Amino acid sequence: MAVAEVNALRHALDGADQVFTTGLVLQELLQGFSGPKARSQLIERFAALAFLQPDREDHIEAAGIRNSCRRSGVQIGTIDAVLIQLCVRHDLVLLSSDNDFRSAVKHVKFRLWDTR
Repeated sequence: MAVAEVNALRHALDGADQVFTTGLVLQELLQGFSGPKARSQLIERFAALAFLQPDREDHIEAAGIRNSCRRSGVQIGTIDAVLIQLCVRHDLVLLSSDNDFRSAVKHVKFRLWDTR
């Protein structure tokens, strides 16, 4: 994550905003960590966050999001489409430094955190 995003996340975690995550994000992070200590620390820290669970309708809508992006020439991953859909459904702002979201927001309506 870029410095601005890290600072925004820290600020939110300090109580400025409620922070949500999903099992998809936790799983992706765990797949990138090695060693039992790092794994345990990550699981412990994520336990403090509110968890969103995608349902059947979220997956249906996420497929539409991905298809809309693809028709516009923007390739986003399946997980990214589900994350966008969860933000749409729950009216949340997505905080990420991933440029795929910056490309997608030009073609799909969702709230993306921005420093501007």
